[in-house]
Amino acid sequence: MDGGGEDGGAAGTSEVTSDHLKSRVHRAWKARFAAPGAVNRRVTRNQTDFIRQGGPRGWVKVILSTFIPCCAFVGFAANAQQYPSRPVRFVVPFAPGGSVDTLARTVGPKLADALGQQIVVDNRPGGNGDIGMLIVAKAPADGYTILLGYIANLAIAPSLYAKMPYDPLKDYVPITQVATSPNVLTAHPSVQAKSLKELVALAKAKPGAVNFASTGVASVGHLTGELLNNLAGMQMTHVPYKGGGQAIIDLVGGHVQVMFSGFSAAMPHIKSGKIRALAVTGANRSPALPDVPTIAEQGFPGVEATAWYGVLAPAGTPKPVVVRLHGELVRIFKMPDVRQRLDALGFEIAGSTPEQFGAYMRAEIKKWAKVVKASGAKPE
Repeated sequence: MDGGGEDGGAAGTSEVTSDHLKSRVHRAWKARFAAPGAVNRRVTRNQTDFIRQGGPRGWVKVILSTFIPCCAFVGFAANAQQYPSRPVRFVVPFAPGGSVDTLARTVGPKLADALGQQIVVDNRPGGNGDIGMLIVAKAPADGYTILLGYIANLAIAPSLYAKMPYDPLKDYVPITQVATSPNVLTAHPSVQAKSLKELVALAKAKPGAVNFASTGVASVGHLTGELLNNLAGMQMTHVPYKGGGQAIIDLVGGHVQVMFSGFSAAMPHIKSGKIRALAVTGANRSPALPDVPTIAEQGFPGVEATAWYGVLAPAGTPKPVVVRLHGELVRIFKMPDVRQRLDALGFEIAGSTPEQFGAYMRAEIKKWAKVVKASGAKPE
């Protein structure tokens, strides 16, 4: 009996202590989180009942359920502050020598200095830019693969192709718009035309005989040429390339007659007299070529096109990484030597926020859908 009484007494004490502790925990919890003026009111009734039923264990579980995610966030933020810890790949979805490549190689070394890691410019031409675009879309979203994107892939192609291997709005996160630039209509000196009007007359006299090169299907040059064909009632033959580098080489060599080129690829050859500038595709004359009239000035006001370029990363790239890259890139765009070089090549620096760039992309997709329809351009 003595043993039994001792066991019974021990059991009774345990029950009283447990109930008492549950009640105290519940009262303390309500006083902290449910009282008027409490700082944090996010605790739900279910959580309170959970603690009440679980006693000390319930209290520990709730603390851990809050503490562990906080630790994970702190750890993630610490890793983001250490970014990058290895070289970053800067994918250019076109061949070397064109406008996209020029921008990447102008910005790349400066970004390497800012981040303290090597920036590897990785040219991946092919498929009208699709190969490079897919590489970035499928890359790990960790900030170690970024893209120098071009209007053709990000805004024009969605209206030209019924099915695309990537989604410009869903597969990437915008970081910043880098620059805008009109194209320049150029011709080999052997072409008997020193103005756009003379070129139109020549193309009308010999339908299909005059060919024009572009940096690829769905590029600004391609769409501008097809739109001009329609408005002028002529028929120039489109010759697409895998970027501006090889296209401008063939133009200089006389293998193609005319080209809608980016300024950066064309300017050295225009200055040397190896090719002739006939018109610029922007709304206004370019400071880089102040004596060259726009297409609108020469009788075709409906033909206006400006290329643009931007830096993007795979969808899901951590926000702190995006913020870091955006901040460094905008700072680079303000450097006098960078501005001077890009101005001389006909680029107008943008430097938008990620949110502004995303909104701009959506607006451009809608705009170019109308241009594609008006131009009559078809996939090749």
